[in-house]
Amino acid sequence: MTRLQQIAARLTEIRSLLDGDGQVDIAALQTEVDQLKAEKTSIEARAALLAGIPDGSSVPNPETPAAAEVDKYATIEYRKAFMEFAKTGKAIPAGFEARADAFTVVTDAAAVVPTTILDEMIRKLSVYGQIFSRIRTLNIEGGVSVPILSLKPVATWINETTPSDRQKVQSNTSVQFSYYGLECKVAISLLAKTVTLASFESTIVQLIVEAMTKAIDIAIIKGAGTASPLGITVDTRIPAANIVDLTAAEAGTWAAWKKEVFAKIPLAYRAGGSFIMAAGTFETYIDGMVDANGQPIGRVNYGITDGPQERFSGKEVILVEDDVIAPFDTAATGDVIAVFCKLSDYAINSNMQLAMYRWLDHDTNQWVDKAILIADGKILDPNGVIIVKKAATV
Repeated sequence: MTRLQQIAARLTEIRSLLDGDGQVDIAALQTEVDQLKAEKTSIEARAALLAGIPDGSSVPNPETPAAAEVDKYATIEYRKAFMEFAKTGKAIPAGFEARADAFTVVTDAAAVVPTTILDEMIRKLSVYGQIFSRIRTLNIEGGVSVPILSLKPVATWINETTPSDRQKVQSNTSVQFSYYGLECKVAISLLAKTVTLASFESTIVQLIVEAMTKAIDIAIIKGAGTASPLGITVDTRIPAANIVDLTAAEAGTWAAWKKEVFAKIPLAYRAGGSFIMAAGTFETYIDGMVDANGQPIGRVNYGITDGPQERFSGKEVILVEDDVIAPFDTAATGDVIAVFCKLSDYAINSNMQLAMYRWLDHDTNQWVDKAILIADGKILDPNGVIIVKKAATV
C-alpha cells in the first residue's frame, strides 16, 4: 500500500469516527487531519514535479526526422539574418527556404518574417475593449422585461389639517433582452507550413477574443438592435434635446462645447460620466484648446502618472478606434463624433460564457475553430446620454 493510499484510508477512518456517536478528541483529530492533508499535498506536488522532468530517454536524436519540426524562423540565426536583410538588403542565407509544396510559400517574397516578430505584429494591430470593460453585465433569462422606475417621489410642505398625497412606486417603462449570437470562425489548412500552424495556434484564442470584443464595442455604440445589441447612438429613447450638432469651427472652441454640450448634461448624470470619441477628434479639437485665459482645456500635460490622462473639463475621455466612432475630420455630416454617458448604465445580458468548438472539415482539409457568445445589450437609462454629431459647414 502506497503512502497516499494509507493517508486516504486513515482519513476514511476519521470520517467514520466523526459520524459515530462515540466520544472523540476533536482537537486531536483536527490536528491529524491537517497533517495528513499537508503530507498528501506535498506528495502530489513532488510527483507532479517529477513527471515534468525528462528522464533523457525521450530526447530526440538530432539525426531523426523530429528535428525537421523545429521552427527555423524563430532561431537566433534567422532573426539575426532577417535583421541584416532589413537593414542592408543582404540576402537571407541558404537553408531557410520554404517548402515548395506548402500552402504558404515565399517564392514572391524576399524573406519570411521571423515567427517571433510576426506574433508581436498580430498583437499590436488594434486596441479594443475600453467600452466593454466599463459596462454592466447581466445574466438573466432572455425575453424577460426589466422594469425601470420612472416616478420619483416629491416632498411637499403640510400643515396640521392638510396631509400630503400618497405616491405609488410604479414602472411604466421596461427593457427587454433577446437572444443574439456573436460568432467567430477561423480556419487553417492542414497543408500549411508547420511554422505558420504553430504561430497561429499560439494566438488563436487571443485573436478570437479580440475580434469579438471589437464587435461588442461597435455594437454598444451603434448596434442596429436587430440580430445585435442596440447601440447607444441609435436608441430612439435618447431625448431629442440631448442630441446636439457642432460645426468644425464650434468643435474647436471651449464656449461651444460648454454651451451646446456640457450645459445639457443633467446634474444627476454628471458624476461618473465619460466622453467617448476617436483619437483624431480629441487630438485635433480638444487637446490644445485653450480658454479665455490661455489655459489648456484637455490638460493632458498636467497630472501625468503612468502616461497622458485624456480629460475634458474634468471628465474622462475614452479614446476608441475610428470604426467605433469616426473622427470629426473624416465623419460625414450627421455622423456621431462623440458621446457622453455613464457606461455602467449600459447592460450586456449573456446567458452563457464564451464557448469554443473545433472540428476538422474533411471537404476542405481545414481545422475550424469557432467561438460563440449569446448576448444582447441596451442602455438602461437613456436620460443621461448626450450625443454629439457633426453639423454641416455654414
